[in-house]
Amino acid sequence: MDDDLTISELRQLGTGLLGEAEMLLRSLAREWNLYQLLILVALFLSAMAIRAWAAPRFHDWMRSHKDWPMWRLRMLIVLHRRLTPIFFVALLWLTVWIMREATWPSRSYLLGVAANLATAWLVVVFATRLIGNPLMRTLVRYSAWIWIGLSILGLRDEAVRLLDGTALSMGEFRLSLWTLVQAVFWLCVLIVAARFVTNSASARIRSNEDISPSMQVLATKVLQIVLYAAAFFTGLRIVGVDLTGLAVLSGAIGVGIGFGLQKVVSNLVSGVIILLDKSVKPGDVITIGDTFGWITALGARYVSITTRDGKEYLVPNEDLITGQVVNWSHNNEFVRLDIFFGTAYADDPHKVRRVAIEAAKGVTRVLTDKPPVCHITGFGDSSVDYILRFWIEDPTGGLTNIRGNVYLALWDAFQANGISIPFPQREVKVLEGSALDVARARSAPLSGD
Repeated sequence: MDDDLTISELRQLGTGLLGEAEMLLRSLAREWNLYQLLILVALFLSAMAIRAWAAPRFHDWMRSHKDWPMWRLRMLIVLHRRLTPIFFVALLWLTVWIMREATWPSRSYLLGVAANLATAWLVVVFATRLIGNPLMRTLVRYSAWIWIGLSILGLRDEAVRLLDGTALSMGEFRLSLWTLVQAVFWLCVLIVAARFVTNSASARIRSNEDISPSMQVLATKVLQIVLYAAAFFTGLRIVGVDLTGLAVLSGAIGVGIGFGLQKVVSNLVSGVIILLDKSVKPGDVITIGDTFGWITALGARYVSITTRDGKEYLVPNEDLITGQVVNWSHNNEFVRLDIFFGTAYADDPHKVRRVAIEAAKGVTRVLTDKPPVCHITGFGDSSVDYILRFWIEDPTGGLTNIRGNVYLALWDAFQANGISIPFPQREVKVLEGSALDVARARSAPLSGD
């Protein structure tokens, strides 16, 4: 019976569409309907002409308002790209109003249908621009056009009965195409709304300087999860889906997580712990293993670290919890660096320390309010060993380059003050009677030559 009913409704819908097409073809043969088609073409050409005149001026006006917020500029760009249909709809409704006031309503019927369809198309285009996902935006856009077109043609009820008649039944559970279409529509609408609210709230949270960066990330993530989950379950409830069965599904998912997704869950939990204990936050300069860089983003599964050479490393959150991490800017941005050098025993160590400190002070990025210090660390085999310590406050600028600049400043200062940097020297002695001594004696020229 259901199959017969579905086939009957499908035939009825097809008959309705054929009837509307036949009526349209017959109406086109009438004199006034041909006039209306010519008016449509003339209005469209007029809209294109107006757009050709207005578009450059509108573009120049937009360029003069570059200081406007980004969302307003994007809206203006969308309007600039849709100037032709905007002018066409405006001219179309103006013509329909004039013709209905000046002549019989039947003589503007096709123009009214075209005006309704064009207006619906324009409204759908602007409304779906709020949807960021291209696939979802295209799906909602075409679905809305089809639904509005069926409503204007008076075939909406037949389409609803057809979609509702095509269903899959399992006991008391019944899933029809109409329910599926409603679910997809409401889920898209609610997800778009949740995304808009999330972005707006996230922008306000990030602009609040009283909230730490890690708590800003945590609040944004929690808000996203809550809003998207609420949108999903609300959409299911709107279309009448019973959510009690999801309890069994959630239990099965929990078992699956326990056995197969341990690493994923571990990284998710580690991410929450990192956000709560504030051990690292966006902007911190850290060293983990052989990777040195600053944190650009805290994700649900990983931490993004950008190094000085432009590489971006995605480190799992679990590694930051279980491994050793050096946070160069945990409490403040000040970082102390050490470099080692040695001078000859003939050089006055008091002078060496003084020259080294002055040389370090003259290097850019070395802090003078935290002055460098230099100490003797020991007496080596061929040199007196020193350690030079200095502070910087911008570790994101790199550590190797500042060390190299300080070494270069020490070299120039030592050269200017006559301080030498010794290096190990070895004396090689050839033993008398050894093979090398005999070979050298044989190769020596005779004394009489």
